[in-house]
Amino acid sequence: MKCLKNNKTGNIIRVDDKQAYQMAGNTWEYVAKEEWKNQVRSTKNEKQEIEEGKKAETIAEKQLKRNKLKEKQRV
Repeated sequence: MKCLKNNKTGNIIRVDDKQAYQMAGNTWEYVAKEEWKNQVRSTKNEKQEIEEGKKAETIAEKQLKRNKLKEKQRV
């Protein structure tokens, strides 16, 4: 397995040796596996942050709904 980086987009992919040999050239260049790992890990962290933000919003929304229901029941 080899890691290739697209010079135009900066996207890093991991492919088998034969495919990497065919793709390497003007558009794609070989990069270290560490760069690929960093890219994969950073996207996972971003997804987790987004999901955590959604969860926090839903909890706050639930609390608001409960408070509104309590106020309606009091009246």
